[in-house]
Amino acid sequence: MKLTPVLLTVALAAGTAFAQNAAQSAASARDLATKARSTYPAGSASIDQNLWKQAAAAAEAAVQAEPGNADYLKLRAQIYTEVGFWKKAEEAWNAYFKVAPGQNGTEADRAAAFAQYNLGYAAYTRGNPSQAANLFANCLKIDPQNVLCNTWAARTALEAGEYVRAQTYYDAALKLTPDDRTLRYFSDLSRKAGTYGPAATTAFSQAYDLLQKGNKAAALARFQEAAQAAPNFIEAWRESGRLALDTGNAQAALTAYQGATKLPNASAADRYNLALAQEGAQYGLNAVQTFRAAYAKYTAGDKTAALAAFQQATTQNPQYAKAWAWVGRLHYEAKNYPAAAEAYGKAVQLDPNDKTSAHFLRMAQAGK
Repeated sequence: MKLTPVLLTVALAAGTAFAQNAAQSAASARDLATKARSTYPAGSASIDQNLWKQAAAAAEAAVQAEPGNADYLKLRAQIYTEVGFWKKAEEAWNAYFKVAPGQNGTEADRAAAFAQYNLGYAAYTRGNPSQAANLFANCLKIDPQNVLCNTWAARTALEAGEYVRAQTYYDAALKLTPDDRTLRYFSDLSRKAGTYGPAATTAFSQAYDLLQKGNKAAALARFQEAAQAAPNFIEAWRESGRLALDTGNAQAALTAYQGATKLPNASAADRYNLALAQEGAQYGLNAVQTFRAAYAKYTAGDKTAALAAFQQATTQNPQYAKAWAWVGRLHYEAKNYPAAAEAYGKAVQLDPNDKTSAHFLRMAQAGK
């Protein structure tokens, strides 16, 4: 239909009004976002906060008025990204890229990739690793240099038994952050994962994630599961033992280091920790750890602090014969023979086979 001059004028006026409304909505969205940042604590942005909700609504209005405007589409995507509304952010960035295709390495690409990472991690924590892997892969299509997505693409591939793919992703992540010890640790693990199998590898990987979240009890259970699934998996035994010692579980530590020291690549540290766990199972880890700290003080020449720590160990477990013997030794070296005799007497009472303590008990009683 051919427009008359009057209809043409009306159409132009309407178009101008729509453009003005879109611009006003976009300006309002920016103002509200600025106000939200200054109103709410840093890092707390949420779509449930009133100012952010209003900013998102204003950005939506701007896009609705001018759906092909790249600036408005980007503004909307940025707001949803900042508040962590990841599904809406994904949709918004997809709409933006249809108008302004990604160029790799831009701020928009990084933000869109971050949304994919968060959606992927959420899928992983819900127990949907295949969906998570797809989302991490999408992230890398947008931003191949994304360390988080390379890391988690590697993690999901590792847990799926795709060890070559996992190694590729770990290598990419390490090129970006070559000093990251955790990445190097898992990169080495992925090279050996074929000898452990997917069940053990998955349990180990999930245990590590639980540990990073601070859930030590659940992490220990998963490390133990990994070790049981693959008894040759020395890293699983070690992590089980280390975490068991950290949480005061002497019996779990004993089981773990017994498993580790059976393997040909066991270290001196594994054997040391086995002895610690064995003694801890008998006397309690707190007392044994206090005793060992006391011995370190003694060898460093701080006898006063060592004596106090050995005495603390006897308080933590009055049946700890070796701790009593060392209390006796320090008193004897200080020529405090009555105190030495008392401590050596308790050591001999608890361990009649301790000939050294019996000898010094007699010496202390004689005052020489």
